Amino acid sequence: MSREIQLTFDAHDPRSLSCFWRDALGYVHPAPPGVELPEGADPLAAWDEFLERVGVPEDQRNSSSAVEDPDGRGPRLFFQQVPEDKVAKNRVHIDIRAAPGLQGDERMAALEVECERLVALGAERLERHEPAPPLSHGFIVMRDPEGNEFCLD
Repeated sequence: MSREIQLTFDAHDPRSLSCFWRDALGYVHPAPPGVELPEGADPLAAWDEFLERVGVPEDQRNSSSAVEDPDGRGPRLFFQQVPEDKVAKNRVHIDIRAAPGLQGDERMAALEVECERLVALGAERLERHEPAPPLSHGFIVMRDPEGNEFCLD
C-alpha cells in the first residue's frame, strides 16, 4: 500500500513562501478547519479571521502555512517557521516538470518561458544545463525566494 506524503519547508516567512509555491505550481491555500469558503473567497483572509477568532496571538500567526494541489494529485506542501538561516545545499529538492515530452530546442524554450515566469514571482535563476543525450534532456536550476534550490525539468 502506498502512502501519501507532505513536503515540509523550513522558512522565515511561511505565508510568503507558500504564496510563491502556490503560484509556481498552481496550488491553492486550503480553508481553515471547519470553514466552508464561498466561491471566490480569499483563503488567506479566512485564515487571518480564523486565527484571530481562536485566539492565536498576532506574533504567532505566521508560524505555518500550507498549499495543496486542487486536483489532489500532488503532495501537500507545508511551511513551518524556523529562526535559523538555510546554510547548505538542499539534499532533496523539487523538480517542476515544465516541459514533459518536449526535447531539444523546443524543450529548452519552454523551460526558459517558465523560468521567466518564476523569476517574476521572486525566484532566482542559477544555471542552465544543456541537453546531453541520452542521460539528460536539459534543465534549469533555480532558487525560491528563501534560497531553496529547485529545477525546471
